[in-house]
Amino acid sequence: MNVLMLSPGFPAEMPHFTRGLAEVGANVIGLGDQPEGALPELARKHLSAYVQVSSFADEAAVLGDVRRLASKAKIDRVECLFELVMVLAARIREDLGLPGMSVEQTTAFRDKEIMKQHLDRAGIRTPRHSNAFSAAKIREEAERIGFPLVVKPIAGAGSQDTYRLDGPDDLEAVIPRLRHVEEVSVEEFVQGEDYTFDTVCADGEVLYYNIAYYRPRALVSRQHQWISQQTICRRDVDSDWVASGREMGFHVLKALGFSTGFTHMEWFRQEDGTAVFGEIAARAPGVRTVDLMNFASDLDLYRGWAEAACYGRFSQPVDRKYHSAGIFKRAQGAGVVQKIEGLDRILAQYGEHICAVDLTPVGQPAKDWRRSLLADGFVMLRHEDLDSTLHMADRVATEVQLYAGLLP
Repeated sequence: MNVLMLSPGFPAEMPHFTRGLAEVGANVIGLGDQPEGALPELARKHLSAYVQVSSFADEAAVLGDVRRLASKAKIDRVECLFELVMVLAARIREDLGLPGMSVEQTTAFRDKEIMKQHLDRAGIRTPRHSNAFSAAKIREEAERIGFPLVVKPIAGAGSQDTYRLDGPDDLEAVIPRLRHVEEVSVEEFVQGEDYTFDTVCADGEVLYYNIAYYRPRALVSRQHQWISQQTICRRDVDSDWVASGREMGFHVLKALGFSTGFTHMEWFRQEDGTAVFGEIAARAPGVRTVDLMNFASDLDLYRGWAEAACYGRFSQPVDRKYHSAGIFKRAQGAGVVQKIEGLDRILAQYGEHICAVDLTPVGQPAKDWRRSLLADGFVMLRHEDLDSTLHMADRVATEVQLYAGLLP
């Protein structure tokens, strides 16, 4: 099977998905906008061929490049897990007459207003919502929906350019920050906790699913540099505590007609346990959540996704052994990371439970925490007991600290 993989080297998880395709027997042809030599080695060594395009933004040129490629080598599937070029991938499928998500289907997973309209018709509880192309329209919809509300890009990923607004003053302060965003979603702010429902599917059947939640809520962590955002994957995903979100997740996939691939849904768990839909993407979760899911069950979901995409099956046994936690660190201060405190102590005490450590090294520039959810790296850990997992996660959050400053 020849699989055309868009953006095989970016974002950071993509080389692992490229590796997964190769390991299940696919010949992987990479299509990217960077020189082959600039690809991460993990991606390069699992590609059978690579085609560099001038820009993913030039759709006509990319389609021309792919047609020339298809005239020389048979292409069986087109895969893409990079949010910003998923519609382009769908356009290529349609142009070549290949199976997979169409442009219309993909748009329903990218455009938050179209997405919620589909789900409203299916009877799924969504926040009150609308879209807006202008400041005047944002103000109009804010008055109709009422405060508090959330404004975010209609086709955004993660929580970039996402704001909670508690009143008219907040609205006026945020509108200038959104001038670079062509269209926004204006929606009701739902009181509750942030949860996910992540799946690997084939031919409309859910072969694997995961439920995680964020500590604290994503909108809270984006407001304060000192917060270490946590993602928690729980092992007890079949229990009653998330029954409403789990059932809603299956209903959402059916309503949107999703067939094969990875999905990442976010939903709100209210105080009484009821679920309210947030949004869904036809891709894997970012911020290394796939690694957390792997650690929780000793899986390889990069390979599992590839097997589902290529052959319609998921052969790995799913044994939910652990709760897992990812703690994402932000250097305090700005400039170059000058010291890391507390890590040696945590490793000495909890080393057997630590799965991965990847922090910005001393001497390297600290990341802009407002622009990157990964910020200055992460510590990942797991334990069979939930309270122990959360206790260790909180110690990492408070005791492991990176400090940045200007060099003398």
